[in-house]
Amino acid sequence: MYGIDLYDKGVWLVDGKIIKDEEKDASMSLPPVEEGKKATMAYSILSSHNTSGSDEKLKIKFDAIASHDITYVGIIQTARASGLKEFPIPYVLTNCHNSLCAVGGTINEDDHVFGLSAAKKYGGMYVPAHQAVIHQFMREMFAGSGKMILGSDSHTRYGALGTMAVGEGGPELVKQLLGKTYDIDSPEIVAVHLTGSPVKGVGPQDVALAIIGAVFSNGFVKNRVMEFFGDGVSALNAEFRNGIDVMTTETTCLSSIWTTDEITEEYLKLHGRGKDYKKLSPGNKAYYHRYIKVNLSEIRPMIALPFHPSNVYTIDELCKNPQGILSEVEAKAKSQLGNSALKFSLVDKIRNGNIYVDQGVIAGCAGGTFDNLMDAAAILKGKNIGTDEFALSIYPSSQPIYQQLVNNGAISTFFDSGATVRTAFCGPCFGAGDVPANGGLSIRHSTRNFPNREGSKPGAGQIASVALMDARSIAATAANGGKLTSAEGFEPAKDKKYFFNESIYKNRCYNGIGKPNPQEELKFGPNIADWPAMSALTDGILLNVVSVITDPVTTTDELIPSGETSSFRSNPLKLAEFTLSRKDPGYVERAKKIQSLEKARIEGKTLPEMEAVYSLVKKTPEGSGLSEDALKKIGIGSVVYALKPGDGSAREQAASCQKVLGGWANIALEYATKRYRSNLINWGMVPFTISKELVSSGGEPPFGLGDYIFVPGIKEAVEKGSEKIKAYVISKDSVKEIELMISELTNDEKNIILDGCLINYYRNRN
Repeated sequence: MYGIDLYDKGVWLVDGKIIKDEEKDASMSLPPVEEGKKATMAYSILSSHNTSGSDEKLKIKFDAIASHDITYVGIIQTARASGLKEFPIPYVLTNCHNSLCAVGGTINEDDHVFGLSAAKKYGGMYVPAHQAVIHQFMREMFAGSGKMILGSDSHTRYGALGTMAVGEGGPELVKQLLGKTYDIDSPEIVAVHLTGSPVKGVGPQDVALAIIGAVFSNGFVKNRVMEFFGDGVSALNAEFRNGIDVMTTETTCLSSIWTTDEITEEYLKLHGRGKDYKKLSPGNKAYYHRYIKVNLSEIRPMIALPFHPSNVYTIDELCKNPQGILSEVEAKAKSQLGNSALKFSLVDKIRNGNIYVDQGVIAGCAGGTFDNLMDAAAILKGKNIGTDEFALSIYPSSQPIYQQLVNNGAISTFFDSGATVRTAFCGPCFGAGDVPANGGLSIRHSTRNFPNREGSKPGAGQIASVALMDARSIAATAANGGKLTSAEGFEPAKDKKYFFNESIYKNRCYNGIGKPNPQEELKFGPNIADWPAMSALTDGILLNVVSVITDPVTTTDELIPSGETSSFRSNPLKLAEFTLSRKDPGYVERAKKIQSLEKARIEGKTLPEMEAVYSLVKKTPEGSGLSEDALKKIGIGSVVYALKPGDGSAREQAASCQKVLGGWANIALEYATKRYRSNLINWGMVPFTISKELVSSGGEPPFGLGDYIFVPGIKEAVEKGSEKIKAYVISKDSVKEIELMISELTNDEKNIILDGCLINYYRNRN
């Protein structure tokens, strides 16, 4: 569909041709599967960074790490508490997420001052606000063939430049800062075979959305590595490849890697880093666990309607049936929002049979690249966006790109058309810039269109939405005053010559890599706070169910909202007040109530409200013989249930905020991403799963809001690596046995959970 074909069995790449498992024969003399896997680019890069000595259990050390100003304060604070002395590898601190926020007084700039002082003290690189968005800077200055980079942002993807990059929660970066490793099972590799070439008007976002639409809902590439090759790669320039690659995050893959060629080499040379190039390509007789064929010639301008990048249609099919498609999407979206009081509508965007949108934005690591903006300017040349409600905002992804657009006149073209041009900023991707009006529909070349991702507040009766499109079709729509328009057939810019001016960075960015100054004092603003004390896991736990979420998928943004809330990212207690605020406004109060019971228990106080619960605990086989003192040694915490939590952002606050409020576990059918499950573990929370047989067709679990779940012997179960654990639902005056599960934990993961969090784990060992 849309030029994408999937094959969910193994394939071989032999002499440049794909051979499916059922097509192989003895004359091909193919090696064993494990040997064939070693011929992939992904295997080669992983093995060169693996320190474990095992091909199955990997312990990866990265070449560099990167964070932005929503995550780096927490990472450095965690690392400090765990014994950090200096940054052992290059660490880049960018300031592209909160650079324009005005919430919270001085606290955003206070964090930036802290970041610069940390770069000086520990030996890192500091990129001030407005210089570049994190991933554009890493492409320009750090990515290279055969490297591995870890970032505390989910869109850490530099595969098109030959770098295997991974986006993870902050604690995984802490491990790298402390000289530890990133521990994963050897991932399966998925072949992504590009053929053909894009037609006029089709851009990287169109290709990316077509792929996401084909693979997200079926988990086709979940936690796997996507390996891109084929004749179609040579039809794409480096920025087109980067634009596809950065969106692979939305497929839920672990990482990505592409073949490299003279186009890659030219890009790296242009940025003064020709030495970072080497030719990468799969070896002959390489084996892949799954196969995706992408016919670039068949892809047409796409749109991802609310509320997910996988909700894709071609723009043409949407424009042919706007009432039918928008009505269907609207109904699903209302169900997903789960708030009948919200007046959400998409069909009201139809006027005289055409769809009119309220806003266009081209921004960030996906949209704000030179190539995208040059083509957008070519489409807008000599046209204007009109004087009605529709507005267009342009955010070049780095100052060097901005300068070149000034020098070649593209910025003047945008100004002449009525568009506004801003500095490098990630805000439109997460709700901190260009928030639409209530009821508005914004079309964006950015990374996500989750509910409230654009910055609206459903709890306050506000709702707007985003549809993802390529910069070219956004420009075509803008040239029609907001009437949704496909860019198919539009001529690209004729001259896209680019000159990279590195002096912009040299004259402004602090580079202390390899030059730590231990005498430098960290500069703390009044909002920067240390992590509160966190308890070790007790022998048994009582979990109160404080939130039940039955949506098919729960995003990180729903667990801890982005946007203005991130201004409080450096104060764990203040940030925790926003946990689940847009999904379950009563969560924080319920969690705090349970946390107060645990605090009282630790202080040895009597808990009259727990007497009824303890009496039911004593009705379980494991609790029948417990003394009063033994009962009071059972830890009390809260638990969140969701069917599939953790899609989207890598921000560890989705887990740490629950922990700060006394959370000790999540229960899920499955976790949407590895990184969210890792975040839970690193904050000492048990990542339980539950079988489908125990869940109703509507997603309801065998327990309800306010019930307790008694998990006896949890400490021993974690220590032994038990994957099935007996538990008891305590509901009013009844007790019901259920089974919880924990999939395999590494030894380090077990100890982190036992110690209560990553900070405790390292502190105990130091």
